[in-house]
Amino acid sequence: MKKNVLALLLLAVMVLVTACGSNSSGKGNAANTGTNAEGGEAAAGDKLKVVLLIPGTLGDKSFFDAANSGLQKVKDELGAETKVVEMGADKTKWEPTFNDIAAEDWDVVISGGSEITEMFNATAEANPDKKFINYDTDIEEAPKNMYNMSYSTNEVSFLAGAVAALATQSDMPNANKENVIGFVGGMDIPGINAFLVGYIQGAQYVDPDVKVAVSYAGDFVNPAKGKELSLIQYNSGVDVIFNVAGGTGLGIFDAAKEKTKYAIGVDSDQAMLLKDTDSEKANLIVTSAIKKIDMAILGAVKKLQDGTLEMGKRDVLGFVEDGVGIAENDIYKNVFPADLQAKVEEVKQKLINKEITVDNAMGMETSEVEAIRNAVKP
Repeated sequence: MKKNVLALLLLAVMVLVTACGSNSSGKGNAANTGTNAEGGEAAAGDKLKVVLLIPGTLGDKSFFDAANSGLQKVKDELGAETKVVEMGADKTKWEPTFNDIAAEDWDVVISGGSEITEMFNATAEANPDKKFINYDTDIEEAPKNMYNMSYSTNEVSFLAGAVAALATQSDMPNANKENVIGFVGGMDIPGINAFLVGYIQGAQYVDPDVKVAVSYAGDFVNPAKGKELSLIQYNSGVDVIFNVAGGTGLGIFDAAKEKTKYAIGVDSDQAMLLKDTDSEKANLIVTSAIKKIDMAILGAVKKLQDGTLEMGKRDVLGFVEDGVGIAENDIYKNVFPADLQAKVEEVKQKLINKEITVDNAMGMETSEVEAIRNAVKP
């Protein structure tokens, strides 16, 4: 009798242990590898581990800092364990860093930029058990465990061009009589020229006779070069410059302050990022053409966590998707006249309603971009 009771007790314990072990194992695997629309749900009690790799350094108050802000939101709002890795400007170190990080115990690896896309894709293909997110690339192809994003930079730059053209012909205190606006890009590459073509077309929408001075720094981390090029433009009669140069663009704001001229920021709300350290400089940044990188990263990781993110594809985020916009902060409202704000809002609504079509340099030949530049050359 005692033997029978003991046998029954042992059998009950084995069944209970097997059941618990099976449930725990299933949920743990889902949480550790991340999920997609076909991969089930992550475990409720496990922290998602998310790492961000910056192909450069933080502190640009633009592209990289926006991504870092997105990672912070992932930590704060989703409760994820996070880490940021600054890979620096030496491109030879990027691929080994990707491979080293992918070999560590991270569920989701995030990076961004068309420059890193090829090696980032290769890393994803070599690590099919991990999930990867490229928060900004113009390359459509993506491995099955990669999700890519890009932004309608041509459209938001169109709006920035409208702001610049309205400002230069206005009675704003630092505007002059010259009908010339400026553009300083990091490099003469399709991703930067997507901003340029949109900017030119937006300015021409407001004033077909507007002229646009264009300079390329050949670098995204050289504020001194950005300042040098901007001073040349301001001295030639430009009164507002669009910064599309990453960290180099910080020099544009230095030049704007020195010459008491206007600037337009990029990627982040750059006036707000500078107002606490240099309010004089911030008040010269009329607006910024924003890629909402922080919210895009948060949204993608949240969908991954929920099991609804479609991997192996690229989404283009525009005005309708709330992926881009211009900064309409207190400086914009105080510095840019109300009647001009109303005109910009009208242009924005036409863009949202697809009443305006903006060309994209990403699909253009080099000669086409050159022709557009030369047509508005001062």
